[in-house]
Amino acid sequence: MAAQRIFNFSAGPAILPPEVFERAAAAVRELGGDGHAKGAPGIGLSLLEISHRSQDFGMIHDRAVELVHEVLGVPKTHQVLLLQGGATQQFAMVPMNFAAPGSTTAYVDTGAWSTKAIKESQAVAAGGGRGHETAVLASSKDTGYDHIPALPEHLPAKAATAYLHVTSNNTIFGTEYEAMPAVDLPLVVDASSNIGSRPMGLERATIGYAGAQKNLGPSGVTLVWLERSWLEREVPAGVPNILRYASHAAKGGLLNTPNTFGVLVLGLVLEWLRDKGGVAGMAERNQAKADALYTVLDNSDLFAPHVPKAHASSRSRMNVTWTLGGAAEDGREALTKRFLAEAGAAGFSGIKGHRSVGGCRASIYNAFPLEGVTALCEFMTEFERRA
Repeated sequence: MAAQRIFNFSAGPAILPPEVFERAAAAVRELGGDGHAKGAPGIGLSLLEISHRSQDFGMIHDRAVELVHEVLGVPKTHQVLLLQGGATQQFAMVPMNFAAPGSTTAYVDTGAWSTKAIKESQAVAAGGGRGHETAVLASSKDTGYDHIPALPEHLPAKAATAYLHVTSNNTIFGTEYEAMPAVDLPLVVDASSNIGSRPMGLERATIGYAGAQKNLGPSGVTLVWLERSWLEREVPAGVPNILRYASHAAKGGLLNTPNTFGVLVLGLVLEWLRDKGGVAGMAERNQAKADALYTVLDNSDLFAPHVPKAHASSRSRMNVTWTLGGAAEDGREALTKRFLAEAGAAGFSGIKGHRSVGGCRASIYNAFPLEGVTALCEFMTEFERRA
């Protein structure tokens, strides 16, 4: 008998398209002469054992960069880098490179990841003796991060502001920007968990970055794009060479040995995304999946969405979060455990909410199939009937 299919709702590292798994696995066995696992005859070597300076990997790297422009809509005015260290390293690299003494780095606080970015800016200021200030312009902390807060009517003066940093989607609390802020300030965007999910206006970002492990590939590679003019800015003394964007750009993104496997998979995912209708095609699929889940939550007396219907414009299409709100306080934890146990037995993996908030979470990134969302909705409806 065939094994029951498991639907992987993990928040990341997350689900990837089956076609990408197959092509990546073939390249691990033997890389094709066209830099892929199919097409030109194989080169007799695995992807994992070729030099990052070789012509074979050069084709892989250059194609991935070109696909970032073509598929994601990052303009050619921006340098694309495929780095390591995750978004967490970018939290520090951005202020290290661009927070001049006496300037202000501005942030919108929408959850755990923006909070970490704020703390890194503060740490850079304190540790490097920069003298820059870190300002939080808006926050939804007081309401449990249940919506995207509006920016104040009057923003800091552009001349004194290094940049405005936002997190476009929040995996833990399930909120997302409807659109990138249109501001007259340099905009820094952490788009790790919703990049490629729909047209997002990535061109508005002076600097953008995204860990690949949600929508773009495996962990260990981070997409960065930034306006080329910013590479000419003077970087404060004391910033190590490896943490300077200009140093990476000067070496074509190959300052040190990159995650060669991650770069290959990122390129394969972008090809898959292109062939599925690009970000516009993904937008339709992702909206349908999110709508199905939110409909169940909004019509339930048992399940309570973290982001209420009143803040529907702030609801994430990638990470849908909820609690079991219909139970009495003393029985809520037990009921949640029962729901998670039964969900796991039914083939739904990764439903447990982040350890910092509990509850439940369904991460439905680009590669997640609609049939999995439909199956979860049916399971939740039946669970509520029996609860």
